[in-house]
Amino acid sequence: MYPLSKLRRIALEQQGLLRAAPYGRGRAGTIKTIRQLGYVQIDTISVVERAHNHVLATRVPNFQPRHLDELQRRGEIFEYWYHAAAYLPMEHYRFALRRMQAIRNGEHHWFRNHDHKLMAKVLRRIKTEGPLRARDFEGNSNSQGWWDWKPAKLALERLFLLGDLMISAREGFQKKYDLTERVLPSNIITTPPSTEEFARHLIDNTLRSHGFATSKSITYNRKGSPLRAAVKRLLDEAQASTTLTSFELPNGEKVFAKPELLEQRAPSAPKNVKILSPFDNAVIQRDRTMAVFDFDYQIECYVPEAKRRFGYFSLPILYQDRLVGRMDCKAHRTEKRFEVKHLSLEDSFTASGRDEQFRIAFSDSLQDFAMFNQCPDVTIKNVSPVSWKRFLS
Repeated sequence: MYPLSKLRRIALEQQGLLRAAPYGRGRAGTIKTIRQLGYVQIDTISVVERAHNHVLATRVPNFQPRHLDELQRRGEIFEYWYHAAAYLPMEHYRFALRRMQAIRNGEHHWFRNHDHKLMAKVLRRIKTEGPLRARDFEGNSNSQGWWDWKPAKLALERLFLLGDLMISAREGFQKKYDLTERVLPSNIITTPPSTEEFARHLIDNTLRSHGFATSKSITYNRKGSPLRAAVKRLLDEAQASTTLTSFELPNGEKVFAKPELLEQRAPSAPKNVKILSPFDNAVIQRDRTMAVFDFDYQIECYVPEAKRRFGYFSLPILYQDRLVGRMDCKAHRTEKRFEVKHLSLEDSFTASGRDEQFRIAFSDSLQDFAMFNQCPDVTIKNVSPVSWKRFLS
């Protein structure tokens, strides 16, 4: 058994959350970060800066949203599903083919009823005119009167998920769809992986980005007993050959890791604060976050208002190697005001007394995050415990 403090630091180091510029700066740092993490989730919620930008800005000094646009246009990243909509390294494209095949085979019930006639018309128009957005179909009609924005948007998304279209670029947050053959670089392998190859890919991705993993975390949000069986077999084989070692977390879960990673001295954890996205790779799996950080985190924008404990969009707060609280906040961009509706700190953290270094680090991080949201004016309305409000304001 390894101390949880060491495991937390290993996980955070692999996630790029302990050092100031773990993978470099700007656009070069952005692609290296995406490759290290395996994916960066895309989300449409804009209460604060969108999740994909937030996740990258937390790790990449001088990150700008345009870096994603540039990488997409250069063919270094692509959009598809990991466990949710995400930016992925272009060299991982072949592993997306499994989902495309499953959708084409009707294994995802919500995409079984395709409007093939409409999809064919959409494809023909893009082939003729080049990349198009959903809004380019809005209000357009022909003599048959078939053109309507909602069906066309659905057709675009189905063609995207089937792999006939790719996102070639974005304008603002509007996707531009183009034929896959015109977007996909010529050197990318397009042979679908076997179940074993895909299982190995998931294992490698998870161990690289998190340091250690359970079989459950490796197959997170992925269905199919053949895949789970392949992951188990590969993990057992790696353990038998001592390529991987296993141990149990305090909750009894069996985890796997490379022995050399565990034998190293635990990385240091500077007294810095990082404000994380609810969709950050480090916290997206609730069970893992609870087991490793003793932090029961759930994003509550999907929870009925009456049942919310911490607020609509509460962001986890990382201090050194601990998740010490949540911050429900909103960027009022037209007013250039960043509002902290409720800062809630963990009892286990506040019980040890007020930490002046935390106060300074939190203030600096909050101001930086507010500026990233184009909101130089910061207001803090509520703090729990109440006695900490004056200390932190």
